[in-house]
Amino acid sequence: LEYSTVLFERATVERWLGHLTVLLEAMVADETCTLAQLPLLTEPEREQLVHGFNATEAAYPGEALIHELFEQQVERTPEALAVQYEGESLTYAQLNAKANQLAHRLRGLKDASGAPLVGPDALVAISVERSLEMVVGLLGILKAGAAYVPVDPEYPADRIAYMLGDSQAKVLLTQRTLQERLQEAARGDDEGSGEILLLDDEATYAGQPQDNIGRQETGQTSRHLAYVIYTSGSTGQPKGVMNEHRGVVNRLVWMQGAYGLGEEDRVLQKTPFSFDVSVWEFFWTLLNGAGLVMAAPQGHRDAQYLVDVIERAGVTVVHFVPSMLQVFLASVQTGQCVSLRQMVCSGEELPLVLQQRCQERLPSVRLDNLYGPTEAAVDVTWWSCDPAQTEGRVPIGRPIANIRMYVLDEQRQPVPLGVAGELYIGGDGVARGYLNREELTAERFVRDPFSEEADARMYRTGDLGRWRPDGAIEYLGRNDFQVKIRGQRIELGEIEARLAELPAVREVVVLAREAARSEPG
Repeated sequence: LEYSTVLFERATVERWLGHLTVLLEAMVADETCTLAQLPLLTEPEREQLVHGFNATEAAYPGEALIHELFEQQVERTPEALAVQYEGESLTYAQLNAKANQLAHRLRGLKDASGAPLVGPDALVAISVERSLEMVVGLLGILKAGAAYVPVDPEYPADRIAYMLGDSQAKVLLTQRTLQERLQEAARGDDEGSGEILLLDDEATYAGQPQDNIGRQETGQTSRHLAYVIYTSGSTGQPKGVMNEHRGVVNRLVWMQGAYGLGEEDRVLQKTPFSFDVSVWEFFWTLLNGAGLVMAAPQGHRDAQYLVDVIERAGVTVVHFVPSMLQVFLASVQTGQCVSLRQMVCSGEELPLVLQQRCQERLPSVRLDNLYGPTEAAVDVTWWSCDPAQTEGRVPIGRPIANIRMYVLDEQRQPVPLGVAGELYIGGDGVARGYLNREELTAERFVRDPFSEEADARMYRTGDLGRWRPDGAIEYLGRNDFQVKIRGQRIELGEIEARLAELPAVREVVVLAREAARSEPG
């Protein structure tokens, strides 16, 4: 241990001497350079940071559509369990047939002029509680050639109205129990919601064909939108992030290669579908023959319920934000949840003490830490947690397939190993941008100067991180007014903007404070 420590310190000193040499040579070569413009990295280190750590190129079906890959799985395992909710279930063949009927119904909808309401890059809003119908709705929208916009029915009416108006969705899918409330919200939308279809009404599907709809009919390509998910915005209104099929397919194919789902696996779908973790919960499962177990509405907030459903359904794969993982572990007793083999964390920084507690309580479960913003197809880095780690931060890991990660300074130049900088994301997972926010898109989605592709872009995350010598990244927090509370991304500016609208409020400042609390055992 002492010998390796000396070697590491020597390597660090040699690296910084190299930086000093580069710096001094640049000062002598050009005395007009400002301090911020002076280079630090030696060529070998720059090559390693920009290209070596980002050697992630891997083959995947880049032209495929999400639902096409699902349809291929239906051909392989038509009678396998696809999705279950409480006492109900659908096989792969049944789910495909039902989603096809919905897709045909959607494609038959016309506006007053006779033009179709649904097609490539058209947005279809869906607001339902967790159920079999939720899965049918998502697949049906994609199969119809459109992209889905998840609208959490728990949102306030004005937020729902804003999302319906901003997305200009001409079709809204919902359920009977939610119809009246959503119609009220839709009336607050200046554009109007157009058609409303009930996913739990057989009239929606009656008489519709059950066959697949090919891309020759829809005109879809992998560069068309798959979904638009709204995140918190600093202007007081949420902003819609546009993600294309290609980026999602890359993410799902990588995940299957990393974790290998099979027909015997059961994946718990508990993330609200207005958060992008739900995307892999739904589609990674259904593209690979596993069974999707839908948690009850509000069930994701109840740790004891989650223990019960994992035991009852034999769940093998589950996702937690770290704050909920802590609560969940307090409810798990010795000998429970033995079906679990894989646990994934993301959405917040994973504390080392929580990692250790999880691995002690569930020693047979593999725990992985993933990182990624909505603006880059769910996740972009991954790390398999090491039970032997006893100090330091839990890394967010290395870039996944066909993703490039950069740690840059204010001049968008790479910073040395171990130095904090802003995280930028390049590669196939980068979203198209923000819906109806051209200026914000131009600000956050910028040209990728490190890529050989002329039109390559990278996303400026606002997150801080640093490279470790082994090519893993450590997350160091935010560089702006955005915070994460229980896995939900919140712009403090949005809350300030809303409070400032109140007539009794003259000035407002919102702070996120760490509340002192006892940790559950």
